[in-house]
Amino acid sequence: MRGVAGFCYLWYRQHLISAMTRTKSAWLWYGTGAAALVVTQIAVLHAYGQPFLAATGQILFWVNDPFSANTSQQLTDWYSFSHIIHGFIFFGLLHVVAPHLPLGVRFLIAMGIEIAWELTENTPAVIQHYRQQALAAGYNGDSILNSVSDVLMMSAGFFFASRTRWQYVLVLAIGLEIFTACTIRDNLTLNVLNMIAPAGWAPIKAIHYWQAGAKH
Repeated sequence: MRGVAGFCYLWYRQHLISAMTRTKSAWLWYGTGAAALVVTQIAVLHAYGQPFLAATGQILFWVNDPFSANTSQQLTDWYSFSHIIHGFIFFGLLHVVAPHLPLGVRFLIAMGIEIAWELTENTPAVIQHYRQQALAAGYNGDSILNSVSDVLMMSAGFFFASRTRWQYVLVLAIGLEIFTACTIRDNLTLNVLNMIAPAGWAPIKAIHYWQAGAKH
């Protein structure tokens, strides 16, 4: 019996070590892929002419004033909450449409989508569209520091959602949307509406008028 038990122990130990080695190797590849995506993001934004840092040369952790020239230029601001919600959404969608893909692969897909959006919103056409909104009148695109931080915020949201019951994630997402709407009169939902709806549409004009009141 001891011989059988010893054999079973050695077999289990060998397979456990093999599984751990494969897991470490897989996450090494995922990390390499993530780094490659961020390097690509930085290179493309630099080619667009976006600055690495804010014009002041400062690096701030948080910008509280949504009308400040430092908004979308520093590490975090009120719009960082929207990127966290991006992570919630990407995890949820990928969990539904590709549940059998490894978590690391789904994360790289989410990163790719987020970075594609970051590059799109820093194109001249999208920057000009944003500038029509009351809260983004002086918007000139993101600094590279802010854009990379936005991807990190999405990543944090993605992994939080991967470890948390979906009901709690949904409540948190709704809470963040209400919180930012009440605080700065903007959030992810309003941002999307402003992006896809005609600027001359009466409800959008009403939203812009309401948002402009945040200056007072």
